[in-house]
Amino acid sequence: MRENVCSSNYEESPRRPRSVKREDADLNLAIDDICQILDKVRFQKPLIHHITNYVTVNDCANMVLAIGASPIMADDINEVEDITSISSALVLNIGTLSQRTIESMITAGKKANAIGIPVIFDPVGAGASQLRSETTEKIIDQVKVAVLRGNMSEIGFVAGLDSKTKGVDVSETDKNMSLASAVQIANKAAEKLECIVAVTGATDVITDGRGTVFVENGNEHLSNVTGTGCMCTSLVASFCGASGPGDLFSGCVGGICAMGICGEMAYENAGTFGYGSFHMAIIDAASKLTSETMARRAKISEA
Repeated sequence: MRENVCSSNYEESPRRPRSVKREDADLNLAIDDICQILDKVRFQKPLIHHITNYVTVNDCANMVLAIGASPIMADDINEVEDITSISSALVLNIGTLSQRTIESMITAGKKANAIGIPVIFDPVGAGASQLRSETTEKIIDQVKVAVLRGNMSEIGFVAGLDSKTKGVDVSETDKNMSLASAVQIANKAAEKLECIVAVTGATDVITDGRGTVFVENGNEHLSNVTGTGCMCTSLVASFCGASGPGDLFSGCVGGICAMGICGEMAYENAGTFGYGSFHMAIIDAASKLTSETMARRAKISEA
């Protein structure tokens, strides 16, 4: 996904859904399984708790609704545990930090760990300021993260590298990094946190430190709309909230792929009108995304 991406009559199957999973260290990709998770999102409507930033909170909520899940935004310390307790996944996004929300993130994250729901962490601008850097380190130290989603600069910081970030955007140096180097850094972060890592860019890299896949869906103009990375994180949470704990890798790949496809469809439908129309068309595309479209357009490959 170049960022700043099923039928509606899904019925539960008695068999366990196949997933993008490993068998004897080999990654067995099955796009139909990712599409099945999209159907599960629409059928189950998982509740996705967000503690996110005030710049993109509305876009994240609308994206979650458009894909078929249900968003809830709650960041007061007095209710985050209650809200997390009834949710299917938790998003922690540090785009606009305050001491109040930092405490709420840690508390909600610990509750999510206690009840076994996935925590999707978006370390927006990690490395750009001391507060963001210290908060990122505090979260990964005190909360078990299931999926880490960010740009190359943010993931590089988490991996312990001397990453140069450009505010909340990826630096030019990291943007031009080779795919092989991106895989190496993603693997380092995955091994450090023992989680799934998704590095979004021209080619998205998704790994759990043992197997790696690439997603090549997306549109270069996504980087010109504020919040597309945050929306992507919300889609990952929606898919992981429906996939179940055993299929989180599939859920992550599905959410990333869905965001990329939505970017493609949005540009085809409204890209020539300008970025305002393109912005709204991304959410439109999510609401219209079907398993058939996803299966036809997905560009997923093994590393």
